[in-house]
Amino acid sequence: MTRQALIPPGLEDACAVAGMSPGVVSHNHVFMTGVTAAAADGTMPISEEAQFNACFAKIAEVLAQADLALDAIVEMTSYHVGLRAHFDSFDTVRRKHLSEPYPAWTAVEVAGLRREGAVVEIRIVAALG
Repeated sequence: MTRQALIPPGLEDACAVAGMSPGVVSHNHVFMTGVTAAAADGTMPISEEAQFNACFAKIAEVLAQADLALDAIVEMTSYHVGLRAHFDSFDTVRRKHLSEPYPAWTAVEVAGLRREGAVVEIRIVAALG
């Protein structure tokens, strides 16, 4: 089986230290690690909407390594701290970045995420071609 890591420029060292890839191409799909809005220095946007937009920007950056755009996403799982409190805001941002046909989507409320201050983590699967 052939796999290809998708690592945006500048993240090589961080990925080596973490022992993970932001995305992996396997067969005809891209599988992405969960993405939060944390910046390279570990800081987190304070506003929920800024976090949501930053997540989609980071997803787009990884997909670009495979010459894909956000419309290649076929499945999305979002993990939320306080889902009910920010669902409408997240849904508005999600619809700004994704278009029909929308990917399959599961939203899960969780007690916490690895990154301090994160209110959402998004994991996606995208199709090649």
